[in-house]
Amino acid sequence: MTVAPLQLRSMHHVSAVSAHIKRSRDFYTRVLGMRPIITTVNQDDPRMYHLFFGDGAATPGSDMTVFDIPNAVRELRGNNSIALTAFRVSGANTLAYWVDRLNALGVPNLGSSERDGRPVLDFDDFEGTQLSLIDDGGVGAAFPWAASPVPAEHQIRGLGYSTIVVPDREPTHQFLTLALGLTHDHIYALAEAPEFSVHVYHIGEGGPNAEVHVIVRDDLPRARYGAGGVHHIALLVPDNQSMGDWVAKLTLLGFHNSGIVDRHYFQSIYVREPNHVLFELATFGPGFEVDGPMDEHRVSLPPFLEPRRAEIVRALQPLHV
Repeated sequence: MTVAPLQLRSMHHVSAVSAHIKRSRDFYTRVLGMRPIITTVNQDDPRMYHLFFGDGAATPGSDMTVFDIPNAVRELRGNNSIALTAFRVSGANTLAYWVDRLNALGVPNLGSSERDGRPVLDFDDFEGTQLSLIDDGGVGAAFPWAASPVPAEHQIRGLGYSTIVVPDREPTHQFLTLALGLTHDHIYALAEAPEFSVHVYHIGEGGPNAEVHVIVRDDLPRARYGAGGVHHIALLVPDNQSMGDWVAKLTLLGFHNSGIVDRHYFQSIYVREPNHVLFELATFGPGFEVDGPMDEHRVSLPPFLEPRRAEIVRALQPLHV
């Protein structure tokens, strides 16, 4: 059997964990000015919210999603984890605007700096999720949200790269290059610990929204999953590629995976790389308007949960006061 020449395109979404879902909703909408796209539930445990935030057009590749796990303990940072989620903005003036905005809203931040040749601004959300704004140079289209508290020219344009931390690069390298088709492009030194390297892998043609950064550290404990952590990274499967071919490729190479999972808004395949970081491969569509116009005030449910709507909605805490 010949492995199909499959190629991913970019980031699709990132899914984090919150112990205080209303606080997280406030952060991503009021502080970061992202559009609340849909309000749905964790399809594997519908007692929990799953909120989606993105740009004005709900573009795949702009989505930050948050799982609601009430009373979850804070993540213990360390190895075998997703350490940083970047968002793209455009221009030095925009980063200066965000420094002032975060300071005014009481969000601790490290001020503007540079990482891997790009201006960045690092900070945490209210749950402790490590985030960064990167200047993408204005490449590509932007879809501002008209109701955002952030001026259109300074709004988040979409996801940037994700950074993972592993104790041993080689197994992760084999997974990223052989299984997912990423390309190892270059290395830079970790600013806070220059003795450790960060390896940059390009998704497709690469770019600020099409990279995975891999920090290799053998001095950290294994992370303990919890609030403020990131559950998984999702990468975009182009429309001209078969999800069945991706399942066949992963299986042929010995990577246990979920098979194709219908998430209603897109189809997914879940697979853990050898250092236990969870990746998802996700399709472009059918999109968030599969049930009609997007309405974040309505709990959106996939068809298999729709018969339980009354029970599910009754069990959820109110998000809107």
